[in-house]
Amino acid sequence: MFNNKSKTEVMSEISVPSSASASIIAAGTTLKGDITSTGDIRIDGILNGNVYCSAKVVIGSNGVVEGDITGQQADIMGKINGTIKVKELLQLKGGSNVAGNIYASKLQIETSANFNGQCHMNAAPALTANQKPALGSNGINELKGDKSALTESSYSIK
Repeated sequence: MFNNKSKTEVMSEISVPSSASASIIAAGTTLKGDITSTGDIRIDGILNGNVYCSAKVVIGSNGVVEGDITGQQADIMGKINGTIKVKELLQLKGGSNVAGNIYASKLQIETSANFNGQCHMNAAPALTANQKPALGSNGINELKGDKSALTESSYSIK
């Protein structure tokens, strides 16, 4: 009556939010339960539950999570009481408070961040029988043989 477009034409013009958009739990909001997201998520409120995210997780300075966090990357500025598992970079920003174990490929902790727990970085495979660490000319142990596997002792400084 008011336009010449059919119902199917109007429905095809409605945009669906992309997975690149971020979900926000605002300050003053309290949630109980687990959150699963394919896009970025930012928590400035309180979550009593776990976060499962295939993108970046940001916990704001007023954000509190009583549960585990799993994601691709994470920036923590608030308080976490639980395990954090990140495939790439985990950043504990100034003023953050983490009580629990963390698992990450890369970790950055600012000086005023508080972390109590165990840190697990991606472990390297052990040396095989034909690989022997040897002291290099620069005073650092170098790996002789196949260099595809390194351990903590293969690059320690003497």
